[in-house]
Amino acid sequence: MTKMTDPRELFLHELGDILYAENVLVRALPRLAEEATDDELRAGFEEHLEETRQHVRNIERAFEALGEKAKAEKCPGIEGIKAEHDTFMQEEQPSPEVANLFLTGAGSRAEHYEIAAYTSLLISANALGETECAGLLNENLEQEKVALAKLETVAKRLATAGATA
Repeated sequence: MTKMTDPRELFLHELGDILYAENVLVRALPRLAEEATDDELRAGFEEHLEETRQHVRNIERAFEALGEKAKAEKCPGIEGIKAEHDTFMQEEQPSPEVANLFLTGAGSRAEHYEIAAYTSLLISANALGETECAGLLNENLEQEKVALAKLETVAKRLATAGATA
């Protein structure tokens, strides 16, 4: 194993990490939309799928701007979030109402992870003087923040409706 000593190497590694994570989400979001019985939640997952596909393209463009080949790095963080979802849905067999609430939380966990990753990447891109990368990463970051806000709005509505039922 080699020792990583260059901040640019770390930046490329973390860029690969978020590329992997976004690709996992491209595959997971259709399943989340299918599991959701709430129309607004389902539509939100479907809408975010299109954004997530664009996030992948933006990351690939960031690699190109760096003169590098896009290379995904296995992301244990997103794998853990996905495993938590899969285990819960299989073991708990939640009612539709509980599943919808759980899905808002699962989606929020993924959004928080992505927001943290993009924030770190943006700081590094700016420090390295990679303005084109910074612009692409900031576009993704802002969309993730909006997606999180939408999930939180749906979660509050569903939680309130469940509490009064």
